Amino acid sequence: MERTVKIFTGRATRVLAERIADAYGNSLGKVGITEFSDGEFQPSFDETVRGADVFLIQSTTPPSENLMELLLMIDAAKRASAKNIVAVMPYFGWARQDRKDKPRVPIGAKLASNLLTAAGATRIMTMDLHADQIQGFFEVPVDHLYSSAIFVPYLKKLNLPNLTMASPDMGGSKRANAFAKELQGEVVICYKQRRAANEIEKMFVIGDVEGKDIVLVDDMIDTAGTLTTAAELMKDRGAASVRAICTHPILSGKAYERVENSPLEELIVTDTIPLRKDSPKIKVLSVADLFADVINKVFNHESISSHFIF
Repeated sequence: MERTVKIFTGRATRVLAERIADAYGNSLGKVGITEFSDGEFQPSFDETVRGADVFLIQSTTPPSENLMELLLMIDAAKRASAKNIVAVMPYFGWARQDRKDKPRVPIGAKLASNLLTAAGATRIMTMDLHADQIQGFFEVPVDHLYSSAIFVPYLKKLNLPNLTMASPDMGGSKRANAFAKELQGEVVICYKQRRAANEIEKMFVIGDVEGKDIVLVDDMIDTAGTLTTAAELMKDRGAASVRAICTHPILSGKAYERVENSPLEELIVTDTIPLRKDSPKIKVLSVADLFADVINKVFNHESISSHFIF
């Protein structure tokens, strides 16, 4: 029996899924959603998946229904005799809960990984996990892609004369350093103290930023509080320009307002999460071609390491 690839999507990431399917050369598979009056829903494949390699594309952003929808689609594919079931999560939600950082809290990333495996996923494909070690939470192969393959070519085209990579917090220093090495730039780091989640008490910059073209780098931007505070700090210290690259544009709360009122020249993001609205300061780069190529390589049992700039 000839192997076939079938690509489906849930409702959270449909536009990106259409781009991925188009880049791969397939049309999206047909999925129906039955909704009950109490809010329960039931996805169904409206075409056969028997013996197929099924790729289910869905970012698991809040609300939790997006994760539940993906789990139900995985279960449906398993019960319909799909040969392989790959959960393609451009953004893996719940990843910030990767450890117990205080007593009596869950490890949400581990719970989500257990659910995906229990549902029947035979492989995971995702991009820029909040913490690399989350790959170890899964008992199935994980293809962890990096947005550097998208951002590095874009930054090179900008040809910034005094490029300096910056991390908005200590946790992102390794990422900023990797970009700096690839782009032959310098590195500065922000040190922040939080009063509570999404609330900064103090922030300091470590390194010289005067006259530099600063590029802040992070895996996600949520309320934009940290990023815009860091941008203001850089400008106050004499930076010539400040821009930011963030893979996952969560952009909740007052994020859009903060970005538009900040000294950022541009915020460069990917389409792993659809924007709620357009902004003149936000530039979106698509990950569709990257995911389509990796899907093709996974299907044909080929190496994907050529996509890893660092």
